[in-house]
Amino acid sequence: MVNVSIARRYARALLDVAAEGQRIDAVAEQLLSFVTAFEKSRELSDVLLNPAYTRTQRSQVVEALMKMMGTVEPALANTLRLLVDRNRLIYLPDIARAYRDMADARSGRARGVVTSAAPMTPEALEALRKNLQQLTQRNVVLETRVDPSLLGGVSAQVGSVLYDGSVRTQLEQMRRELKQL
Repeated sequence: MVNVSIARRYARALLDVAAEGQRIDAVAEQLLSFVTAFEKSRELSDVLLNPAYTRTQRSQVVEALMKMMGTVEPALANTLRLLVDRNRLIYLPDIARAYRDMADARSGRARGVVTSAAPMTPEALEALRKNLQQLTQRNVVLETRVDPSLLGGVSAQVGSVLYDGSVRTQLEQMRRELKQL
C-alpha cells in the first residue's frame, strides 16, 4: 500500500516552491507529462522501480527523460532528483495527484467529469461548465466521457456531487414511481 502522507508531503513541498516562482500550473503540466511517460512505458517503469538497477542508472534515466521533455521547471527537476536519491519514485503518480488537488484548491478550481450519450458540442460543454461554475462558485475544469447507455442527456460530477440529467436515470425514476402506485 502506498503511503499517502509521503506523497502529500512531497506534493506540498513542490507546490510551495512552485508558488514562490508563480509556476504552479507549469509544474503541474510537466509533472503530468512525466507521470504519463512513466505509466505508458513498461521499460521506463521497470528501470525506475526495479531494485536490480542502481541509483546511478535510475538517475541517468530520469536526467535523459528530463532532457527529452525540453525545459523542465527547476522545482520539478530538483524534486525528481530527490525522489531518485531517496528511492521514492514509486510515489510519483500519487505525488502528481496530490499536487493537482492542492493546486486546484489553492487556485479555486474544481474538477468534474461530464458523461453524455453522444459527444457534446464545444458550445454545449461551455454552457454546462458555466452553469456548474454558478452552482459550485468555483472555476470548473471538465473532462468529457461518452456512455451510450445513458440514452440521452448528461450527468456531471464535480467533486463528490453528482448532477444527473440522463434519460436513463429519469426512466428509472419513473419506473420506481410507477411501481409504487
